[in-house]
Amino acid sequence: MATVKVELNNVLGKIKPMHAVNNGPVRGPRMFPKRGNFDAYKEAGFPYARNHDASFCSSYGGDHTVDITAVFPDFDADPYDPASYDFACTDHYSATIMEAGTEVFYRLGQKIDHRVKKYDNKPPKDYKKWAVICEHVIRHYNYGWADGFHYNMTYWEIGNEPGNNGGETFFSPLEEFYKCFEITAKHLKSCFPELKIGGPSFDTGRFDGKSDQFLTYVRDHDVPLDFYSWHLYRPETSEYAKRIIRARELLDSYGLTKTESILNEWNFMRNWKEDMTRSIMELITIKGAAFYTAVMATAQSLPLDMLMYYDARPCTLNGLFDFYSQKPLKGYYSFLLFSKLYKLGKQVKTETDDERIYAVAAANEGKEAVLFSYFTNDEAATTETVTVKFEGGNADSYAFIVLDKEYNAEKICTIAVENGEATFRMKPNTVVMLEKC
Repeated sequence: MATVKVELNNVLGKIKPMHAVNNGPVRGPRMFPKRGNFDAYKEAGFPYARNHDASFCSSYGGDHTVDITAVFPDFDADPYDPASYDFACTDHYSATIMEAGTEVFYRLGQKIDHRVKKYDNKPPKDYKKWAVICEHVIRHYNYGWADGFHYNMTYWEIGNEPGNNGGETFFSPLEEFYKCFEITAKHLKSCFPELKIGGPSFDTGRFDGKSDQFLTYVRDHDVPLDFYSWHLYRPETSEYAKRIIRARELLDSYGLTKTESILNEWNFMRNWKEDMTRSIMELITIKGAAFYTAVMATAQSLPLDMLMYYDARPCTLNGLFDFYSQKPLKGYYSFLLFSKLYKLGKQVKTETDDERIYAVAAANEGKEAVLFSYFTNDEAATTETVTVKFEGGNADSYAFIVLDKEYNAEKICTIAVENGEATFRMKPNTVVMLEKC
């Protein structure tokens, strides 16, 4: 039996954007307008969508989308001339994301390049010019330049996984990346002090020598860093907890106490070699949904500012939407349920005495909701009885919302509260929400 205590009057702070994603919705093509996931994507209430790797997706515009080499195809052109830019596909893609009620988290750089020949991921010939190009991308989307928009996109990320795998990502030579990052960050911050400029999306979340080298450079060269972004793919929540704490400690040790820590790529992954196929088959199931809920619940109570799932675009790492039909998978409903907490706004304290039962709760103006996940990699795990002890509340019943193999975040009954307690049973790798009636 597991016991979860919910202190409804003990407000810990805001529910943070733990249900952000990479990439936006897919609209149906001209001949099949009903195909796509726009309506479901909008309903999920994703707060931010990072547009990294968007150029892999033909529905977004393919190689003409987002990447600097896509919007500024001729590096020898004049960066101050609107005619030098090709914003068409990125405009359409960004507008679709914003129309869904999701803010674009803009990655300035290139998609990962797995081709045998690397075409677009080499450092630019002129770092200052590259910074000016980035400046005008921002001016286009936030300040109306070149028949642009006024989207007020907050986050602008420089680069992605520098140094990863010896050449698959933009700016692979780290020493060159640091110089370019410095020039670009200083230039952009001088132009747009109101925006958040950061990066560099370090891979693995190891916080090894690369992280120290980068942060030393940032400190010694007085480089502005509004947020520090990093990635992690693991199959257990304990690794997420450990590295989230480590990231915050690392930033603080360099005096970057106001720099946000953003984990902007994550997913269930046993490893990238022999177990990758197994991981992909698991992440699209109800187990993936339970894992997603467990990670979001864990991260909400730790020193992390944003969590961004990879990936919502049509690809093998998308546990939210079916690759072919674009219909929601089980994982989608985990994000839909967390969005309910996000809308309530205020996190209240929860405590659980079972490490397999995760809980996160929110309350505001008489409304309450508690989200539970029973996540485990133990194939022998059995059904668990969960007793919830409410402190400070007065509800006599809660809607019992279930996400499992049978139900998709559906209310199946009402749970009574007697003497401040409610009891229910959970099968392994399922999700439950109690929502005040």
